[in-house]
Amino acid sequence: MVLKDFYKVLSEEKTGDSKYTITILINEKHEVFKGHFPGNPIMPGVCMIQIIKELTEAITKSTLMIQTLANVKFMALINPEATPELRLELDVTTTDEGLVKVKNTTYFNDTVALKLNNVYKKIDL
Repeated sequence: MVLKDFYKVLSEEKTGDSKYTITILINEKHEVFKGHFPGNPIMPGVCMIQIIKELTEAITKSTLMIQTLANVKFMALINPEATPELRLELDVTTTDEGLVKVKNTTYFNDTVALKLNNVYKKIDL
């Protein structure tokens, strides 16, 4: 986890061959929200992208590097004080070339907060 104590996984469920639903709880007291923004905390988009990467690494049991991001759409602001629980739906597939493709939709309650498609390259450490 890049940001220590930023979120915790509440549940993870495999819902299909390549589909997962993961519920996380954002730590609304985390330092990042003091600067983004004071008195009106908003989840930074780059933090959401990092969370998706970390969850995908856990699913694939691989270290990943973002190769491409496509169709990144922030649909609603995530205020961690009002809606700290997020549901991420991930469709994770691996190509014959070893690339990991992810389609994500993130929700708080029934509101779509983020949609994105990305491709990761596996890194050998």
